[in-house]
Amino acid sequence: MAARERRTARADAGEQPLAAQVFAQLADGRFHSGEALAQALGVSRSAIWKAVRALRALGATLHAVPNRGYRLRSGDHSEPGFGSEVLDAGRITSLLPASARASVRGVETTWMVDSTNSVLLRRPNPPLGLCEVFLAEYQSAGRGRRGRSWLAPPGGAICLSLNWSFREVPPDLGALGLAVGVCVLRALRGAGLERASLKWPNDILVEGRKLGGILIELRAESGGPATVVVGIGLNVALGETLLAQIEHTGIPATDLVASGVRQLSRNTLAAALTGTVVEGLKRFEGEAMRPFIEEWRAADALQGMQIEVRTAAGNVCGWAKGIDLHGALVVETPHGLRRFISGEVTVRPVQ
Repeated sequence: MAARERRTARADAGEQPLAAQVFAQLADGRFHSGEALAQALGVSRSAIWKAVRALRALGATLHAVPNRGYRLRSGDHSEPGFGSEVLDAGRITSLLPASARASVRGVETTWMVDSTNSVLLRRPNPPLGLCEVFLAEYQSAGRGRRGRSWLAPPGGAICLSLNWSFREVPPDLGALGLAVGVCVLRALRGAGLERASLKWPNDILVEGRKLGGILIELRAESGGPATVVVGIGLNVALGETLLAQIEHTGIPATDLVASGVRQLSRNTLAAALTGTVVEGLKRFEGEAMRPFIEEWRAADALQGMQIEVRTAAGNVCGWAKGIDLHGALVVETPHGLRRFISGEVTVRPVQ
């Protein structure tokens, strides 16, 4: 296959697990009887029941009503027709901004993987100037920062990764996650969400609750190209039950539906994210944080807050004073200003 050939890929229906096929049938959010599903997919009613049970085990919200059948709901949203749009590689490709299309070598979607980042990390580096985009409906081992698991049911999130090769390791590569955060905000604004903010280093928030996160992983060769895999996870429609489960772990969370974004196309948002991130990677290679820093500072969720930064060398308390041009977090402490290029931040009550 030619290096610049743009590919779209998705397993044929016959190759998909039955749970994935049932999910696709129910993605319109309307009721479908078990008999109709069995006939459409050429299987028994018993097989449909097992597939429904499998979807529920993955966290999908399915309602079963006598004489009406099964209905898939996006979280706790109950309006008919608001289902969980199936990710479609061809649709995403067709929606890519013209400025990014030539740089996207291929878009792939699949039903389930361990993690979308891991899939791309196992592949050869993409050619310079091109990227591969990979999305999954469900991640069995989705990862956040510091090895935390990422929880999302099928159809409830966007789990997207793309790879990109730089000619050499760019200066301030550690700030790339901050630049990508700005790119994510640009895509969210296009989807109608203006209230999102950024928490250093890689969290997307809405009113202090986590909407999503960014995970950057690097594979570099000495004196040669550097390839990054950019992973983006966004909560679309988790529902109150799962949001409460996540909050029980100590992380207040939200999703796009709870944030007021109702009529949402996941394919449209995936294309927008790909477009903004690809353009951001191109600019970051030559300009580092300069094209992004003012937008980042305007969206800084920590600015002026009393925080605690946990690092391998110990914990430091102070007041957040934004980021510098290299992406370091600036903290005013009793002993003067300190800068952090890594660490875990929590907001402390004002004392």
